[in-house]
Amino acid sequence: MNDSTAAPRLAECQIPPGDDFLSAEELAQLTPERLIERTRALKPLLANHAREAERLRRPVDAVWAAIRKSGYFYLMVPRRFGGLELTPDEYIDATLPLAEGCASTGWVASFCAQHNWLLAQFPEETQAEIWGRHPYIVAPSVAAPPGKADPVEGGYRLTGHWKWGTGVMHADWVMVNAFVPGDAGPVMHMFILPAGDATVIDNWHVDGMIGTGSNDILLSDLFVASHRAFPVGPARSGRGHAARLHDNPLYASPMLPSLAVTAAIPALGAARSALGLTRERLAGHVKMGSEGTQAEKPAAQMRLARADMLVRSAELAIRDAARRNVGLGVIDEPEQTQERIQLRGQIAFAVGQCREAIQTLCESSGSSVHNLDNPLQRALRDIQVMASHVVYDLDVATELHGRALVGLAPNSTLT
Repeated sequence: MNDSTAAPRLAECQIPPGDDFLSAEELAQLTPERLIERTRALKPLLANHAREAERLRRPVDAVWAAIRKSGYFYLMVPRRFGGLELTPDEYIDATLPLAEGCASTGWVASFCAQHNWLLAQFPEETQAEIWGRHPYIVAPSVAAPPGKADPVEGGYRLTGHWKWGTGVMHADWVMVNAFVPGDAGPVMHMFILPAGDATVIDNWHVDGMIGTGSNDILLSDLFVASHRAFPVGPARSGRGHAARLHDNPLYASPMLPSLAVTAAIPALGAARSALGLTRERLAGHVKMGSEGTQAEKPAAQMRLARADMLVRSAELAIRDAARRNVGLGVIDEPEQTQERIQLRGQIAFAVGQCREAIQTLCESSGSSVHNLDNPLQRALRDIQVMASHVVYDLDVATELHGRALVGLAPNSTLT
């Protein structure tokens, strides 16, 4: 009999000791090209540990340490604070090899890198304070369900229980969304706090993306200083603190399309990996009762070709959306909202294409695809979970886009 009053099991998080940042000399030599070379070289390491990440239900420590050593997490840090400010295409190029090796680990890395872009949305005092001590941060950013922040002298008392804490298992900071009371109603703010101040519940038990360790985060009446918060509204349209403090139009990008691209890269990586695995398999696979390898069969060739075209099309769409979102903050309303809605739909459609590609490949692979030693079954489970993310709900995304096309206002706040 279960004891409903028992305390929840807490996750054993690995807060970084902060002694493995690149030296000034190493950072000076870190170009986008060199970083991309390093992440490509890491792909076999991630692939070899992908099943272990599932067993642990979080990224493998040694793999995570290798990603940190590569310099990957500097890519979204502003140059003003020693970062790289990579372009959208460079960000995609540096992240895809990680996701091809292990979709779960690539997903966590992709978000944690992008969340340095979120740190750039905080007040200047916060950026100088945190990046002055941490050349980059590893932090989850959790929004649902929103918490509650009560204003007090010098800051807020913050309480909440948030789901989907991607990155929390190796985090040094935590970002959470909460409502702050206001004269015109509650206003959504984002807060940042040291990871050690949060309680992490060990409840990430899922059938796909198992290795992300996206456990729940709990805070109870925690004081957070006022400068460690910002209202989310302006950043949603690319008009937050970052647009004023940093010259690169990257930091004036609207928030939701940026986050949608971040989550789409691992889906693309999983689909590209599935393509490569299937090509290798077809060359030596002979189905029972048939003659010749599957590579010689027109049906297998057509499925492979269809999947390849789906993945190529998805990549073009994701890259196009990432480029177009940069600097979109200079467009006024209502045109900007219409553009954001279109980009969301485009990215959601591309993730759907990645899912269809993997399903197409797995349907032609026979019963052996369900063996836990076969990475294809992991790709299938992972893409199903990734595609279930709220921003990739095609029904919602296409309804929003359709409403915009006929001149109707959005009927969702996720724009």
